[in-house]
Amino acid sequence: MSTGSKPVYRRVLLKLSGEALMGDQDFGIDPAILGRIAVDVKNVLDAGVQVALVVGGGNIFRGVSLSAAGMERTTADYMGMLATVMNALSMQDALEKTGLKVRVMSALHIHQVCESYIQRRAVRHMEKGRIVIFAAGTGNPFFTTDSAASLRGIEIGADLVLKATKVDGVYTADPKKFPDAQKYTRITYDEALEKRLMVMDATAIALCRDCNMPLRVFDMNKAGALMRIIQGEDEGTLIERGS
Repeated sequence: MSTGSKPVYRRVLLKLSGEALMGDQDFGIDPAILGRIAVDVKNVLDAGVQVALVVGGGNIFRGVSLSAAGMERTTADYMGMLATVMNALSMQDALEKTGLKVRVMSALHIHQVCESYIQRRAVRHMEKGRIVIFAAGTGNPFFTTDSAASLRGIEIGADLVLKATKVDGVYTADPKKFPDAQKYTRITYDEALEKRLMVMDATAIALCRDCNMPLRVFDMNKAGALMRIIQGEDEGTLIERGS
């Protein structure tokens, strides 16, 4: 990739965790965070790049946590999927306030509030300049929204899957707990899996590896980070196939 003012990607998928929408709150959605993300996404679309999003639901409900507390896992996971629909609708509202055209597409059929996911329709929406937000994960229990991001990115033919986090890349250990942790600027899929770096869940990374879909992990709270990535700058950590 060459660095410059023009985008080096045609189409990207951005994965946002539910926790990223909380801001400094302990629960729920921070409207200021939604607004800031919406502006960043609008800037990318205005630069000529097609954008899709996958949003998690951990700020509202975590199926894994309730399952560990005794709830039947399938039921807990479906409840988590519904939480992602709520986040997707809130993100849609924030994006539309910036003047963008947005479609929420759910892996669960909820026709009163959003479209059902159809791969060809999703691609067509993007070709028409609309933002597409994929909700309800893969529509299946036992799969995370990380796996949904990898799957949807591959299905729509994205050039890159972006994982937005609260740290500026992948480290050898949690930098908040271990100040001497070293940051990777580039790492292979196999290294991420073997070292159990917990960048995304193993299924998501393996899926990207098998389909040669590059991943980039970055700090969404860092001003201008998303646009710098779109322009080909070395922001965060790139996970790709080894040479």
